[in-house]
Amino acid sequence: MNVVAPLRDRAIRPGRDALRVLAASGQLGNGIAVTAFRAGLARQPHVIGCDMGSVDPGPAYLGSGRMATSEAVTRRDLRLVIHGARDVGVPLIIGSAGTAGAAPHVALVLDMIGAIAREDSLPLRVAVIHADTDRAWLKQQVAAGRVQSLGRAMPALTAAEVDASAHIVGQMGTEAFLRALALEPDIVLAGRACDTAIFAAVPVMLGYPEGLATHMAKIIECSSLCCTPGGPDAMLGTLHADAFEIESMNPIRAATPVTVAAHGLYEQSNPHEVREPHGTLHLTDARFEALDHRRVRVSGARWADAAQPSIKLEGSSWCGERAVTIAATCDPGVIAHRDAIAEGVRGAVADILPDASYDLRVRVYGAGATNLYPGARTGITDAGEAFLLIECIAPTADLAKAVVGLAKQKMLHFGFPGRLSTGGNLAFPFTPPELSAGAAYRFSVYHVAECDDLAAAFPVELVRLGP
Repeated sequence: MNVVAPLRDRAIRPGRDALRVLAASGQLGNGIAVTAFRAGLARQPHVIGCDMGSVDPGPAYLGSGRMATSEAVTRRDLRLVIHGARDVGVPLIIGSAGTAGAAPHVALVLDMIGAIAREDSLPLRVAVIHADTDRAWLKQQVAAGRVQSLGRAMPALTAAEVDASAHIVGQMGTEAFLRALALEPDIVLAGRACDTAIFAAVPVMLGYPEGLATHMAKIIECSSLCCTPGGPDAMLGTLHADAFEIESMNPIRAATPVTVAAHGLYEQSNPHEVREPHGTLHLTDARFEALDHRRVRVSGARWADAAQPSIKLEGSSWCGERAVTIAATCDPGVIAHRDAIAEGVRGAVADILPDASYDLRVRVYGAGATNLYPGARTGITDAGEAFLLIECIAPTADLAKAVVGLAKQKMLHFGFPGRLSTGGNLAFPFTPPELSAGAAYRFSVYHVAECDDLAAAFPVELVRLGP
């Protein structure tokens, strides 16, 4: 069954027909709400989109090639949206596969889709868009001065950092999805992608205004987060030639002009501009109108093509093995002297392991955070409570655990002015208190690179799955 051709052949026409885009979930793999999703299917959408990842969970998933969501829940969500798209005969578009969208993430999700296709006897055409960045090309861009850091905390990129990164991905825009849709797939499975591109691609393919399509995509990509109360339920965007409408598929969630406009601030440093690889969405003239108590009509967004296309790059490098200890205290003396105690503990550990290479940190989180004695707010507990996280990153897991163990013991009995009891400064919720936390990663690449050939940066292949 060809699900793209009827759309591409203008069975849907801008200015005459409304185009319905269903966002199934804010992040596939976290458990799609079935009732709201089925309500969305009942509205006969023309395309179903799912964002599957983000940089938000941190560098570990990009570096390790693992997903942030459980495989069991991810398979459950994939099966739900695959069958939903088949039931209504529309394309399914998935972006930022497997959390971080690098080659191992895409391969893992593609394997899951293949298993579902075989188990459920579904022949599927899957257009796969790869997001892994060619390192030789990137080093050429660095040498040519065509790569800029994102944020003041990120240093200039070097060839050494490029080589040391476990994985580097670029964030693809709408252009890559348009090339994938030209292959007439049932499913588009993309590596790291701009959230908006997932939901704007089909409207742009059909000729709807790119400004409106991208603005609608910006709002619905987090599903019903733009509502009050916000939540993960499916969200329907209905696009016209001059405006679009927003409606949650859960009747308890209301989109209002304020909540929808406020979502334009989400993940943006400038509320009036959203930058994409091939252009910029301008929202200065955007207008938000309540259609009723839970639906909003939006108009006025403009699109401007970029004079120079660029790609946001994300890379992650291994920086050691991590071990932690967590503890709590309600001793007002410990809390008052926490900085001096932490410094003294670091010195004591360094005296024992003078030649070892490691990074030991003590983080103290504020009063009332631990609730050590529920219901007992008298006496010493009135001074407050504090939660302590002792963390070590070292070249080996054994060394990291040893350092944390030493720090735990030194801090447990560390002396401070005015101390009365020598029995212990801390309480530990677990035994053993030293916990190995696995490999640690850091963002080594968080930059923007100019790109003259987006198609080369994000190659597409068609894969056939199922019986």
